[in-house]
Amino acid sequence: MAMKVQQTLSCSGRSVCRWLGLNRSTLRYVPRPVPDKKKLLEAEIVKMSKKYPCFGYRKITRKLVEQGWAVGKKLVQRVRLEEGLKVPPLKPRKRRQGLSTGLPQQAKHRNHVWAWDFVSDHTVLGGKLRVFNMIDEFTKECHCIHSDRAIKATDVLAVLEEAIKEHGAPEYIRSDNGPEFIATAIQQWLREKGIKTIYIDPGCPWQNGYMESFNDKFRRECLNRELIYTLSESRVIFADYRHLHNYERPHRSLGLLTPKAYAKQLTCLSGLGRATPSLSQIGDQPQPKPLESNNNQPLGNLSQ
Repeated sequence: MAMKVQQTLSCSGRSVCRWLGLNRSTLRYVPRPVPDKKKLLEAEIVKMSKKYPCFGYRKITRKLVEQGWAVGKKLVQRVRLEEGLKVPPLKPRKRRQGLSTGLPQQAKHRNHVWAWDFVSDHTVLGGKLRVFNMIDEFTKECHCIHSDRAIKATDVLAVLEEAIKEHGAPEYIRSDNGPEFIATAIQQWLREKGIKTIYIDPGCPWQNGYMESFNDKFRRECLNRELIYTLSESRVIFADYRHLHNYERPHRSLGLLTPKAYAKQLTCLSGLGRATPSLSQIGDQPQPKPLESNNNQPLGNLSQ
């Protein structure tokens, strides 16, 4: 309307706005086109993929669904492929033959078997960095990522005590034969607490597979991607990664639940008097179902 008056009378925009009682910004206003929902979704897929560069299309789809987006795996996979965001496949490893005898069975419930191990790295300036990791083999929770220049047996005990205060005591702890783990002080302390030790055979890291898998992800997703200058900076970075692992990173073995979400589900089930499910009962694609009221009826897929 204002533009037509201005063109007809060939006068200034200030005069037209004064006559019509309009603000001058109204004369210059150009409406923005309504964004296409598909373009918004594709942009969100790219944004999420850049935020979590080590996540595959299944995990990205899960994160988008949690935020309320109606999206399928095929679309996420196609957009990531077009944008060059596909995670490169890992090189296949040669599987070594043979299983050690005397090892306990797979963890059957929370706090059944914990595992711990060390990872070594260096700061940008060449300083030595020693990292102590500890996980629960059943829930995949990371209980500790402790870094220092050197870690002694007494330091391991101090970290273990803090973890037990927060999560409870495990029945077993699996580890290699490192000097920190076979120290007399640690063995005596664990014996007093009633915690049994599981030492893998020398040169057989696959016997501690859950811990080695975590260490591999920790190196690929954190150590190889971060520039660490100081010890204090490493502790902040490792704390952020531990939060990502426990609260944000879905695990296929847990039905694409995060470790904390799975642990919370186990707590709810134990409160209802249900038996703890095994990991083999959890499917790759969870389908939510209501819990049955009959305590004797077996549960279905626990990744809901």
